[in-house]
Amino acid sequence: MHRQIAGRLTGRVTKWLVLVAWLVAAGGLGTLNAKLADVQNNEASSWLPGSAESTQVIDALASQMDPNQIPTLVVYEADDGTLTASEKQAIGEQAQQMAGLDGVIDAGVVPPEIAAKAGMGGYSDDGAVAVTLVTFDFGANGWNDMPDAAKGLRDIAQIDGVTVHLAGAGGQAADSAEAFEGIDTTLVLITLGVVILILLLTYRSPMLWILPIVSAVVALSCAGGIVYLLAKYADVTVNGQSQSILSILVIGAGTDYALLLTARYREELRKHEDRHEAMAVALHRAAPAILASAGTVVLGMLCLLLAELNSTAGLGPVNAVGVAVTFLVMVTLLPALLVICGRWVFWPKRPAFGSREPNESGLWAKVGALVQPHPRRVWILTSGLLALACLGLFTLNTAGLSTEDTFTHETDSVKGQKVLLEHGLLDTSNTLQVVAAADDIDEVAAAVAGQPGVGTPSAARPIGGGRSFFEAPIAGDVASAATQDVVKQARVVAHRVDDATLVGGWPAVYYDTKVASDRDTEVIIPVVLSLVMLVLVVLLRSVLAPVLLIGTVVLSFGAALGISALLFEYVFGFAGSDPGFPLFAFVFLVALGIDYNIFLMTRVREEAAQIGTRAGALVALRSTGGVITSAGLVLAATFLTLASIPFVFLVELGVAVALGVLLDTFIVRSVLVTALALDLGDRIWWPGRASTPPAPAANDAGEPAGTMPA
Repeated sequence: MHRQIAGRLTGRVTKWLVLVAWLVAAGGLGTLNAKLADVQNNEASSWLPGSAESTQVIDALASQMDPNQIPTLVVYEADDGTLTASEKQAIGEQAQQMAGLDGVIDAGVVPPEIAAKAGMGGYSDDGAVAVTLVTFDFGANGWNDMPDAAKGLRDIAQIDGVTVHLAGAGGQAADSAEAFEGIDTTLVLITLGVVILILLLTYRSPMLWILPIVSAVVALSCAGGIVYLLAKYADVTVNGQSQSILSILVIGAGTDYALLLTARYREELRKHEDRHEAMAVALHRAAPAILASAGTVVLGMLCLLLAELNSTAGLGPVNAVGVAVTFLVMVTLLPALLVICGRWVFWPKRPAFGSREPNESGLWAKVGALVQPHPRRVWILTSGLLALACLGLFTLNTAGLSTEDTFTHETDSVKGQKVLLEHGLLDTSNTLQVVAAADDIDEVAAAVAGQPGVGTPSAARPIGGGRSFFEAPIAGDVASAATQDVVKQARVVAHRVDDATLVGGWPAVYYDTKVASDRDTEVIIPVVLSLVMLVLVVLLRSVLAPVLLIGTVVLSFGAALGISALLFEYVFGFAGSDPGFPLFAFVFLVALGIDYNIFLMTRVREEAAQIGTRAGALVALRSTGGVITSAGLVLAATFLTLASIPFVFLVELGVAVALGVLLDTFIVRSVLVTALALDLGDRIWWPGRASTPPAPAANDAGEPAGTMPA
């Protein structure tokens, strides 16, 4: 950003125009942001690409089975071990009442008696458990309506001496929706509270923290409104996860940018009597680093568009929009607010014109002094310790999480699933759906039914085009690794009969999701690294420095993931990780972790033109150390708030990103990168070079200033 443009943005009149423009935008888009949850799509099947076999089955059965149908199991378990005749009669009467609930399809209730006659279970052999199947259809947004449907079922299914659970696809959907219900507001409030506390400790001012927070709230409102429009009119997939991450990312990144800009503005206030001029210089100096940082995150997020999983691909534009809007707010609205308020907003430590910059002898100046004598030893030792931490990656299990392990607590649907398994009943709501040529359907059914874990197939039904289909229940949890093996083997034997056979259903949806996640990780990570490398080359006008910075961030990522894997297994007791966890952690850690290196190295480059690279590295460390430390604490704390959601994937993501950001802040940027810059000096800018420092002026004796006379 040119200094002239920066000055215009914060002029005596334009600052007010900028303020009004953003308030109007926040007012209009904020109303749409409030409705963002209405356009969420949390249905797992909608996340998959059209090429997935399970998606092809959904399309093939569209005329027979509405993909928006949500089969739900009402599981009755006798407390004393046996259901009495009166209890069975009450269960049958309740099934009739359930048929009248909103969203229940015609003939969508199958009581235990009818299921037992059809050979679909209904009652357990020991007489302790009965199951009623209820199928809902609320349309494409139905999964968000499941909490109300679940409440209706529970209100009806009440019998003294009988415990009731909701299981199957509907029970899982209700548990998931309830876990995320109201979480966006709660998450934003928790995040803002943490950020305010850190800003109060950083600024030590009772007023200054308000301006970054106001700016972040405006950015979140505007970004959420734009994302709403994209979801409603551009078919961008938004789910509970992406909306939660959007809130965290906007507030965290926005506060980071605010800290950097405010710190540079405070420096310039000591050099310029006119605060408008000080802000123009501060923007001119800080905006390129903020732009490069935001641009890196935006490009990293947009790389997710290469994902096969629609949920992952949707996360890309959602968060790219969030960061882009945040950047615009922080380089326009925040400067306007700071200039409007004047120096008094820094009270009680106002940066008076001509006063001394306090960080010249602070903590980070001391760290630089410790690293300076032996920089090569420091970066070798630091790299070795980070590499050692990477060994924890061998304990990371990304095979996927069963339904039981998906949440941080035992949900009602998991309890119901356990009851079914303990009493020998199959989950008839989660079935394999097999489509094959009508001439081969019986042979395919026999082959699939012969696989361990597969129940008795239903009678084949024609679907037109010379094809038929059947369903077969699976024993075990729909999302478990064992069930995925059953799906894989069922496809193998079905394809042997006819390669055109399609095996789908909810178990296959989970399996295809894992396959797509693994593919996305392999494709997207190299692309992200290449784009980040390109940004750094352009910004630093060097090849060696970007290579080193990328290397330090990847090393930091490996260490963060290694330590996190050990924490997940031995401290949190998690059974494993979601297949998409490494990719999400990588994109956020690399895109965000490189920020601090950008903030540091752009300042090193700026100072190197005046005093050389080695001296510039020390100046950059002590000048940016405080603000980068505060920014790292803010970002780590905001991502750690994801742990408040009882969803293992988000807890793991929050912990891993927070740990990685802290490593980047306190070790990689302050020690490792500084040591590399001190060791290599001007060679770090290869194949270019830093500008030559100006020659010192001659003294009266005609000798360079600062030299002793002979």
